[in-house]
Amino acid sequence: MSTGTARRLWALDGARLTLDRADMLDGAAPGPVELVVPSFLVEHDEGLVLLDTGLAPEAADDPVGTYGELGARVRMTPAQRLDHQLAAIGVHPGAITHVVVSHVHFDHTGGLRHVPQATFLLGAGDRGAVDGADPDIVALARAEDLDPVRDADGLVVDGDLDLFGDAAVVMLAMPGHTPGTTSLLVRLPDRSVLLAGDTAHLHEALEHPAPMAADTVRRDALASLQRLVGLAHTHDAVVWVTHDPDDWARFGAPGEITLPQDRRTR
Repeated sequence: MSTGTARRLWALDGARLTLDRADMLDGAAPGPVELVVPSFLVEHDEGLVLLDTGLAPEAADDPVGTYGELGARVRMTPAQRLDHQLAAIGVHPGAITHVVVSHVHFDHTGGLRHVPQATFLLGAGDRGAVDGADPDIVALARAEDLDPVRDADGLVVDGDLDLFGDAAVVMLAMPGHTPGTTSLLVRLPDRSVLLAGDTAHLHEALEHPAPMAADTVRRDALASLQRLVGLAHTHDAVVWVTHDPDDWARFGAPGEITLPQDRRTR
């Protein structure tokens, strides 16, 4: 099988969510950290792939009304809504062919309603949040945001998935944070990048692998972190810990991304 590349990668500037660093990584010093809540768009010859969809659009106007007490920790403007982010780069939501849902937590699924015509790809372990069968992950999911994927039984992904059969965009099973958590490997013409999703929340987790407070299976979360680091070396890829504000700054986000050429995962 030949190896191809995606054409381009955009980072879409979603909201900010302030949480405690100690909850993001076992052993981290306590204190507030303002996490980025982004989405990513990959252009491939055979389609446009969206990774995650951020917060619900109504949170831009009323975060507390949307998310309750947790909404007090949200900072979001109307310009950060997914539909507005896509418009800013000249992409109509109807042009999106695939949506990779890295997992079902509320900060990754809020904009699914903007792209209802896309093919949704969800890790098999998270199906229990969509049908309400798994209370452990339902607790951090927002039921109404998952409506677009409720009838997507045939689109549940068990294991890794090469989206276009050329190794350019590969969905990677990383269970632990939730049973169906995934990361995304994107091969670009100049370099490859591993978009971590919630396999890691802070870049420190790549140097000192450890689970975090909301991981559903801590042993699996640690194994997935170790897999992420190993795959970065195997594919000579940089790792983007997508919630980490320092990584967001390091990659020069938002907008179209040109990857650094150093060989480090940092």
